[in-house]
Amino acid sequence: MSGSLGRAAAALLRWGHVAGSGVLRGPGVRAAGSGAGGRSAEQLDALVKKDKVVVFIKGTPEKPQCGFSNAVVQILRLHGVRDYAAYNVLDDPELRQGIKDYSNWPTIPQVYLNGEFVGGCDILLQMHHNGDLVEELKKLGIRSELLDAQQDQDSK
Repeated sequence: MSGSLGRAAAALLRWGHVAGSGVLRGPGVRAAGSGAGGRSAEQLDALVKKDKVVVFIKGTPEKPQCGFSNAVVQILRLHGVRDYAAYNVLDDPELRQGIKDYSNWPTIPQVYLNGEFVGGCDILLQMHHNGDLVEELKKLGIRSELLDAQQDQDSK
């Protein structure tokens, strides 16, 4: 991880621990559990395409169980993404392995936008850092709240 990316990750994780004492679930965030059936490629394909934003994390959005999952939740929260499905892979070992096989990505968390695999925490953090996440969210019809915060800052 590059220096600035590492600092951004550390800042997000610190922020998440401070803010994490409250409820993280916003309206529309669905801790979707592990209802993925037998984890066939078709079933996983249906899961990742069911919602515009889908994350497979360790824990829940309210209580992430690893720093990387927490960072993904916090990044989505910073952008005001409130309508997404979150699957807790700790509840279901078959889902945990199945999603890794499906994406050919060895780690959790995993993020999908509009049914397309984006990557894990490092990729999402990089997209957040360089502004690509704002553009990808815009393609989904989601306006990043960071744009509003930037406009407020610019008008002062």
